[in-house]
Amino acid sequence: MRMGSGGSSGRENRLSSAAEEQLSGGDQMLELSGRYLKKLPTPVCALSTLQKLYISGTGITGLPEEIEGLQELRILALDFNKLEEVPEALCRLPHLTRLYLGSNRLFGLPAEFCQLKTLRCLWIENNYLYHFPQVLLQMPGLQSLQMGDNRLKTLPNSLPRMRGLRGLWLYGNRFEDFPKALLRMTQLHILDLDRNKLTEFPDLSHLRKLRLFSYDHNPVAGPPNVADTVTVVGEGAQEFMEAREERIQAIREEEEEEEQEENESEGVQANMKNDSSMLDDGEGSFSPLECTPEET
Repeated sequence: MRMGSGGSSGRENRLSSAAEEQLSGGDQMLELSGRYLKKLPTPVCALSTLQKLYISGTGITGLPEEIEGLQELRILALDFNKLEEVPEALCRLPHLTRLYLGSNRLFGLPAEFCQLKTLRCLWIENNYLYHFPQVLLQMPGLQSLQMGDNRLKTLPNSLPRMRGLRGLWLYGNRFEDFPKALLRMTQLHILDLDRNKLTEFPDLSHLRKLRLFSYDHNPVAGPPNVADTVTVVGEGAQEFMEAREERIQAIREEEEEEEQEENESEGVQANMKNDSSMLDDGEGSFSPLECTPEET
């Protein structure tokens, strides 16, 4: 439903009514994406049971202090707006697990951001981050971090402090050297370094939990050395994966042959034991007395 061009008070009343109508379905979700708002109407912040709030692409430049009244909020989508900073009030949402901040005008995150103890997934791609936000290092519970299309050149050496991180997207940044801190991110499952300026990779075979490594559109000759369980995406990846599959298949066939030979050997030994057992039981054997010379 498109809002009319009346006064702000009338617009807020209509939004409040629309919100109540959506919430009456019991989903505890409010979808305002695509509506031209400029700012979030304060009546929305009074919806204390709201769990999901989508305000993507509305043109808002900030959030009211009353946003902290949404104490049950789990998901907040603020992407494709004109935010230049993250308000402190947002950092006081105690149950927030997913936060979408992509495609805004952010240069960093506030120190209070680490108060979001329950946050698990953060999307902050396509902003103006020249440096990795240090406050994120105080959030070991963060599992998924989307930081593509920013302006990063380096990563902090203390990055492994983010022990819960499983997925890290760094595509479209300005890395010229592979960040050494990533070599100690042994818990990562997904690492995306597409569209950077990397010319070589170190050995990554020790990252045993890695499942996907993407390096497309980098000036490198081919993929790095990774564990056999890793899917690689990029220049030369297909040939690399095919060669690896052939090698793995050859190893499997060799192991199967060895197992078959071992089984056959065990079978021969078992038959020999059975024959020995039959001799001990007297079956098919003869008595030494039968070999004595006949009396003449």
